Amino acid sequence: MNDNILPKETVMLDKFASDLNLEMLYAGRGIITLTSISVDRPGLRLAGFFNYFDNERIMVIGLTEHEYMRSFSSEQCKEKITRLFECGEIPCVIFSRDLPVLPEFMEGARNSGTPVFRSGKMTTSVMADLFVYLNRLLAPAVTVHGVLMDVFGVGIMLTGNSGVGKSEVAMELIKRGHRLVADDSVLVKRIENELVGTAPERIRYFMELRGIGIINVKNMYGAGSVLGEKTVELIMELEPWRRDKEYDRIGGEQNEEDILGVKVPKLVVPVSPGRNLAVLTEVAARNYRLKSMGYDAAQELIQRTIGR
Repeated sequence: MNDNILPKETVMLDKFASDLNLEMLYAGRGIITLTSISVDRPGLRLAGFFNYFDNERIMVIGLTEHEYMRSFSSEQCKEKITRLFECGEIPCVIFSRDLPVLPEFMEGARNSGTPVFRSGKMTTSVMADLFVYLNRLLAPAVTVHGVLMDVFGVGIMLTGNSGVGKSEVAMELIKRGHRLVADDSVLVKRIENELVGTAPERIRYFMELRGIGIINVKNMYGAGSVLGEKTVELIMELEPWRRDKEYDRIGGEQNEEDILGVKVPKLVVPVSPGRNLAVLTEVAARNYRLKSMGYDAAQELIQRTIGR
C-alpha cells in the first residue's frame, strides 16, 4: 500500500515510549508526527548517498551505523550527522541494543529538535515492533454505525437504522456471556487483509439504551463482558419486517458488504415481535464457524433433495 494515502497521526512522546517500551533520551519538539509505515536505517545516508531518502520515516540506529560513525574523527562525524538532520524533519531516532549516543549525534538532534529514544532490544526486534505498531496506527480507517460483538469467538457487527434494536440485542448477548467491543460507533481499520474493529476511546464500553440512558458495561458486568478489539467477520443488518420483501430462508444467498476494500459476509435479518434476535445471532455465529470449516447445511440439504 502506498504510504502517501495513509492518514497522519500525531503521538505524544510518553505514549510512544510506553507503547514500544523505549527509554526517552531527548524530548525534542515534544510530539511525533507519523505518516509512513516504513522505517529507515541511515547507513547509506551517513555514507553520503541521499537519493530516495524519506525524512518522514522513523530512523533506527543499530550497531553497524553506530560503529561506522565512531570510525571517523569528531569533526568528520559531526559533518555527516549535520547533513543527515538538514535533510528534513525526521519524526524521531531510536538507538537499539542500549547503544550510547555519540555527543555529535545528540548535538545534531538538539539543533533540529528531533526526539531521541533508546531500546535494549536488538535492531531487528526494534524494527519488527515498529512495523506492527505503524501498520496498526496508520491503517486506513472508517467509522461504521453499529454494534460490534464477540459471539462464540466470531466478530459480528450488528447494523441497521437507529431504533431497530441493535443495543438491546447486544445487551441480551452480554447477559448470555458474550462480549461487547463497541456500541453505536465502530472504528474499523484495515490491517493487512483483515478488518479490526474497536470503539473510539471516549465512548469505549459505554452503551445507550433508550428509556434507561447511558450505562458502562464493564463496570456493570465486569471485565469479562468487554473486549478491546475484534476482527469483523460477519455483518448482521437488522431491519423491520417487510411483508412485501422475500427473505432468504435457505441460506443460499451469498451477500457481502465492502468495507475498505475487504468483502465481509452479510446477513439481512428481519425484526418482528417475538423473534429472539440474540439467539439468532448465536446461531449465525455457530453457522459461520461451520461454514469456515467447510460444512454448509443448505448445500447438504440441496444435495440430499437432488439425490432423491
